[in-house]
Amino acid sequence: MPNKQRSSAKLDTLRRQGTCNPHPETVTHSLFQGKNDDFFDARDLLQVKYEMLRSVEVEKDSVTRAAAAFGFSRPSFYQAQSAFKRAGLGGLIPQKRGPHTAHKLTAKIMGFIHQSRATQPMLRFTELARLIQERFRVQVHPRSIERRLLLQKKGH
Repeated sequence: MPNKQRSSAKLDTLRRQGTCNPHPETVTHSLFQGKNDDFFDARDLLQVKYEMLRSVEVEKDSVTRAAAAFGFSRPSFYQAQSAFKRAGLGGLIPQKRGPHTAHKLTAKIMGFIHQSRATQPMLRFTELARLIQERFRVQVHPRSIERRLLLQKKGH
C-alpha cells in the first residue's frame, strides 16, 4: 500500500478509535520531526502521550520541557502520568466526557412515559419532556426520550 493510502487509513483508524491528536502541529519533539519516518506520528495521541512520559522517566527531561515539546500543558502531563500509573497504556486513551447513559430516564420516569404515550399516542417528545419537568422536576431533552424509546423498541 502506498504511503499516502497507508497514512489516510491510519488517520481514519485514529479518528474512529478516538485517539487522533487534535493538534499534531504543536508536537515539536525531534522524534516526531522526521519527514520520512512512518513510525513516529504526531497525529497518534496515544503515542505522543507515551513518548512524553517516557522522555521524563527515561530521558530525564523536565516536565515543563517535555510537556511543551509534545504539545501539552504541565497539568496535562500530570494527568497522563496518573492515568498511565493507574491503568497502563489503556489509561492514555481519551475517555468520553459526561454521562454514558440516559441516567435521568429512571424506571419511574420511563413508566410515566409509557403510561402517557398509552393514553395519548400522539403526544410529542417536547410535550413529554415538559410533563416530566413538571412532575419529576427533572429536565430531559426530547431527543433523549426518543432515543431511549427507539432502543427499547429494538430490544436493547
